[in-house]
Amino acid sequence: MLMHPAISATSPGTSMPTQPNTGPMNATIETRLWLDEHDWLYMLLKSERNISPTFRFPDLISACVSLVFTDEDAPARIFEFLGTELVLRPPHSPRRRESMWTSQYRLLLAMQRSPANQHPHPKFQLDQLTTACVALSRQDDRTGASVLRQARVNMADRIASKKESPITR
Repeated sequence: MLMHPAISATSPGTSMPTQPNTGPMNATIETRLWLDEHDWLYMLLKSERNISPTFRFPDLISACVSLVFTDEDAPARIFEFLGTELVLRPPHSPRRRESMWTSQYRLLLAMQRSPANQHPHPKFQLDQLTTACVALSRQDDRTGASVLRQARVNMADRIASKKESPITR
């Protein structure tokens, strides 16, 4: 049984991310996940395979986004999922508040601003795009092994990019 409170889809700011948390090793953006996808990631979070290090939600969500975007047809896959599966769910379904790393948020932001998400097409929000990436990752590998592997790659990339960027004082 999950102990996280659900957030109503009609809560103020459901689709709007908060500003990044820009501490020394933090660069996350708040997002929301629909319950089915959150529950799957929670199971993966608590999995015996999630060790050394134990990845948390920002790592797992970001790994799902990264995995989906390894395919050249990522936007088509995401919008197909949104238009055929997520659209059929009750629109006021509760969501859970989580975070993702900024680099993966930028991928979703570009999709949110893309012509495929503008008039005359339906407009999908960040929580829906994030949920689609988690759902597609789960469809591709129900065990979550690929998500955990990608979380390691993302972590190594984040640390390497911090070493390469100049230090500002």
